[in-house]
Amino acid sequence: MTVRVVVADDQEIVRTGLTMILNAEPDIEVIGQAGDGLRAVELARRLRPDVCLFDIRMPGVDGIEATRRLAGPAVADPLAVVVITTFDLDEYVYAALRAGARGFLLKDAGSALLAQAVHAAAAGDALIAPSVTTRLLKAFAGSGPPAPARQPVDPLTDREEEVLGAVARGHTNTEIAAEFHISLSTVKTHVASLMAKIGARNRVEIAMWAYETDRLRSR
Repeated sequence: MTVRVVVADDQEIVRTGLTMILNAEPDIEVIGQAGDGLRAVELARRLRPDVCLFDIRMPGVDGIEATRRLAGPAVADPLAVVVITTFDLDEYVYAALRAGARGFLLKDAGSALLAQAVHAAAAGDALIAPSVTTRLLKAFAGSGPPAPARQPVDPLTDREEEVLGAVARGHTNTEIAAEFHISLSTVKTHVASLMAKIGARNRVEIAMWAYETDRLRSR
């Protein structure tokens, strides 16, 4: 299946470059481009792409607000959004993920990682640039007492706790299956159960919940 993508960046040369990189992939097609966040939201709502690739700094409505409008907690049928930016700032990463983004990349990530992030988002996974992930997780771990967060509707099993930790560290389903010597379908079952128990809609929200509830630091 072809992954349909909408690209939004206020610089035409960047939009063109991203579009060329993605269209060079045999199973990715850019179906729309926007130069600002408001146009990006309108285009995404009309075209319903599999993935939106948004820059953060755009005039009017920025990429984070555009993400919130398309994938935020109040959105009934959220779209998959990957945020891409030149600025490697923790507050951008956190804000983007809180807004509902399924990925966060720097513009120097390279074509392979860009395609991987788009495929991951389309599949319901999450990919955050490795250079960002390590520092961000350390920031979460050292950020002091966690804020109050919702508790699971049912207690997590030991295996679900293990899968929770792996997801929070950015591991893919394939990596989790190999780590715990279980099948891919079993991993997907555990992830789905986690989402249901904690009210998360995707893997990023699972990871955020793990850190906000101090689950990793306490283990």
